[in-house]
Amino acid sequence: MNLSFPKHLLQRDALILICSFGILSFFIPIGGRIDQLLMQPWINSMGQFYLNDNWYLNYWNHDIFKYILIFVYSIFLFLWIFSFFIPKLKSQRFLYAYMFLMSGISTALIGFMKSQSSHACPINMLQDSSRGLIWDFSSTNGHCFPGGHASTGFALMTGFFVFRLSRHKYASMFLMVGLGTGFILGWGQMMRGQHFLSHNLWSAWIIYAANSAVFALLAYKFPEKLQPIPQNHPRINLLINPLENVLQRSKNQ
Repeated sequence: MNLSFPKHLLQRDALILICSFGILSFFIPIGGRIDQLLMQPWINSMGQFYLNDNWYLNYWNHDIFKYILIFVYSIFLFLWIFSFFIPKLKSQRFLYAYMFLMSGISTALIGFMKSQSSHACPINMLQDSSRGLIWDFSSTNGHCFPGGHASTGFALMTGFFVFRLSRHKYASMFLMVGLGTGFILGWGQMMRGQHFLSHNLWSAWIIYAANSAVFALLAYKFPEKLQPIPQNHPRINLLINPLENVLQRSKNQ
């Protein structure tokens, strides 16, 4: 248990969130010039997003990638369950539960906000007119903001908060992988005309903000040092060794 409140980390989070909020609000507004420019390569002369039905983007980027991430989050659920039967995992039970639950809460929060949103998806906003193709921003019930699919990847940033006090390499890995995965998933949706860039960036901002807020409330429960994980238990090795191997290879390089 961490008895000292990590005030410097919370101040850093606040600075990051305030600065990024300003950048998103003033330089990358929803449906603004940058959003529209990034949509142009995926629109044909008939005003259609020609990759909307692309097999790779639909099957791999949207479906398979999502299932892989759900499996990754489920690993922490299994570790939490194992912690009730394996004494050496007991000290990390809170971390496993936090990772699984907060990842789910993050994506659920994005889903709820999306269900209440007035913003429409780009594919439903393009209209033909006497002046050519124009964007229609009159929707009041679009249900397309923030980016839902990208949030599945951005939720991996939860691991950054789980390990930021105890294992800095793990924390950095989860932050980079979370941002990268969310961006890849979100970009695929942009190519299909399902989201603007701003939709996905706001998903990342909201998930980071939610994690920062919950971390501030529960910071005292995060250990500053984790007990070593047993290396001689087959059930644990099956789940932990792949992560350890990746980190070791990165260190050797």
